[in-house]
Amino acid sequence: MKINEEEKKLLSEAIDKMNEGLDTFIGFYNDSEEDRPVIEFTEETLETIERAIKMYGKEEVTAKINTIIKEVLSFLPNKKGEQ
Repeated sequence: MKINEEEKKLLSEAIDKMNEGLDTFIGFYNDSEEDRPVIEFTEETLETIERAIKMYGKEEVTAKINTIIKEVLSFLPNKKGEQ
């Protein structure tokens, strides 16, 4: 393939940009972690949550669930070794 100096320059710039993009993807891959749920809900619980979200909205349901879980686990000590 024959190219002139301007085409060679443009091709070189395009290759540089592709390498930068590839480096970004490699960085994302190297920094990635497996997304594992903290708790696994039963199918019935998930269906109930989905119904509640449709009725009240995601933010409202999220706030309520967080409040309930926080209260249920309030018996845990605040700091390591604290009773």
